[in-house]
Amino acid sequence: MSARLERQRRRRQRGGAGRVIIITISVLIAGVVIAGLSAVGYVVGIANSAPELNSLQPQDPGRLSRVYAADGQQLGIIQSDVLRIPIASSKMPKNVRDATVAIEDERFYHHKGVDFEGVVRAAFKNASSGKAMQGGSTLTMQLIRTLYTGNREKTFERKVREAKLAEELENVHRGRRGKEWILTKYLNSVPYGTNGGQEAVGIEAAARSYFDKSASKLSLGESALLAGLPQAPSDYNPFRAEGAAIARRNEVLRKMEDLGYISESEAAAAIAEPLQLKPSGYFRQKRESFFFDYVTDQLIKRYGVKRVRSGGLKITTTIDLDLQKKARKAIADNLGFSGAPSSAIVSIDPKNGYIRAMASSARYGSSQYNLAANGKRQPGSAFKIMALVAAVREGINPATTSYASGAINLGPKWDNVSINCYGGRCRGGSQNLVSGTLTSDNTVYIRLALDLGPMKVRKAAQDLGITSRLQGYPSETLGGLERCCSPLEMANAYATIDNGGWRNTPKAITKVEFPGGDVDDLSKPKRKKVFDAAAMYEVTKILEMNISKPGTGGRARTDCPVGGKTGTTDENSDAWFVGFSPRLATSTWVGFPKGRIPMGPIFNGANVDGGTFPAQIWGQYMKAAARGFCGKFRKPDRPFKTKALRSKRASRALPPAQSAEELAAQARRAQEQVQRDQGAIKPSPGGTSPQPSTGGNGYNPDSYNPDVYDDPPAREVQPEPSTDEQSATPGNAP
Repeated sequence: MSARLERQRRRRQRGGAGRVIIITISVLIAGVVIAGLSAVGYVVGIANSAPELNSLQPQDPGRLSRVYAADGQQLGIIQSDVLRIPIASSKMPKNVRDATVAIEDERFYHHKGVDFEGVVRAAFKNASSGKAMQGGSTLTMQLIRTLYTGNREKTFERKVREAKLAEELENVHRGRRGKEWILTKYLNSVPYGTNGGQEAVGIEAAARSYFDKSASKLSLGESALLAGLPQAPSDYNPFRAEGAAIARRNEVLRKMEDLGYISESEAAAAIAEPLQLKPSGYFRQKRESFFFDYVTDQLIKRYGVKRVRSGGLKITTTIDLDLQKKARKAIADNLGFSGAPSSAIVSIDPKNGYIRAMASSARYGSSQYNLAANGKRQPGSAFKIMALVAAVREGINPATTSYASGAINLGPKWDNVSINCYGGRCRGGSQNLVSGTLTSDNTVYIRLALDLGPMKVRKAAQDLGITSRLQGYPSETLGGLERCCSPLEMANAYATIDNGGWRNTPKAITKVEFPGGDVDDLSKPKRKKVFDAAAMYEVTKILEMNISKPGTGGRARTDCPVGGKTGTTDENSDAWFVGFSPRLATSTWVGFPKGRIPMGPIFNGANVDGGTFPAQIWGQYMKAAARGFCGKFRKPDRPFKTKALRSKRASRALPPAQSAEELAAQARRAQEQVQRDQGAIKPSPGGTSPQPSTGGNGYNPDSYNPDVYDDPPAREVQPEPSTDEQSATPGNAP
């Protein structure tokens, strides 16, 4: 081979190798470019798969609902699994904000939602350590995850989508003000750990949970500890991992020093501080716990559990804290001795049905059972007033309608039940319904119930406001009920009498305010006209006499016009006093909650009945509740119209509806009745009037003189035949 050909061959070999190298490099570069473009395309594809920010609804992490008394004092916070109290940025101390930025997102004020430098730094640290130590998520990205997506999967795709949405969020909230908005939202929404089954969400709930103080009062060291929790709340929980919590706190403080937020000496001083944790009862503290639970139940029925417990509601109630205090004092003053029975008091404003007091002697920590609202106990003779109301509804005049006073057998229709007077001591002869009420004569009232028909007594009780199940038996007139009644029911029934025949639905809540500014105004009374005002005034006069004159309720006397009725069950296991003033209707129950346990001779050596502790508690409380203002019972605008009673048992029948002149004659006939009844009253030694007692003695017929109405009749709202409730403004009531 010639030398020339050999040189050509060698040049071809050298050129071929170079081309291979060039081609190889080109292919590699192309591959990298293609891979890079593919990666970019992949990332772009993931980003594009993220929804638009404006298409997402922010998730509500919930906030606590608070309950307030009528005067605006807080009663407590409704319990929830999530504790959250959003606060304004102005109430977040600078140390909290700086500590959070320092440890979570040091370039927060410089990036636009995504910190690319932070991502590279996190990737390098994770690679060098061999494990995931940093995630590269900014505060904005974390807020996106908390408020919008809720996705906590540790995937590359999630990060890309969060980054895209974070940029959109920062475009909506621009500049320094936008950054402050994002940081405030973050601090109000991030979880800080779970204690006692309740998760503290937001800096205010965290400050309360760990240090029992508001966020605005956190120290530098406390701020640093809380700022370090969101990354791993369980690992750094100071109640369970004190060492880890201190180390994390110190890490935050050193980071704040490195970034210039605090000085070296400030950091050193905070690091030297011990943890000063203070487990808080703030979220569990309640006032008037029984009423609080009653309100919570009412709210849940109306709005549902989730909205009540985490809807951030502000609930204003009807409760009067001063009356609550006075009610408990009256109970304590009378039943403060060892082994004393329990007591419950409920007061209702008769004008609107507002529950002003719901108190008891029970300790909430021992039992959460609400005696005042839910305790179903037999009311005894306090229920006789239902029959009296049924009678006057029929036009029966209590002053001129009399029945025999003596034991009676009800016959086979009613299982031959025998009815006798309290203690087996009947007065004998005949008594009109006024005397029968003041002496609380069982036999007079059972005869009245048989005349009226037990179903009419039942209907009257239901119209007055009794919601417990009634059977319509004659003995129910005497309080012999299967499962009735609660102090709340009895107070509301008597409030209907006090209010001239207007029945209100008991109301505990007047206003509910929602976080968005909406207000549910519940203050409007829900009422219905069920009885004639003139008829109710007849009942009021008799009940007033039962206290102001010697009757069974003498110990309930106050310095104001009041009326009421005692009630005692068999074996003295339940004792009641229920009544009203012109401004307040109140029921008082005394007994042992766990069963029908007789109350023996613990009242000055006598057994407990309605005229002892209940009347005494009621009188003390109502005197204090008047607050120096009494008022008067309002007379109706037209006279009480009577009509004939067709009866085999009553000793007198009345003529049909009477005019004012006839009513005057009726008053004269009543005086004749007085003369006949006079012999039954035995004056006490020395000629003085008999003292109030509880055994059925002491009625003074001279004290009763039916009013003769001289005023011209005015238009009276008639009772409604319908059973449907209606709402009305206070001005509609007589």
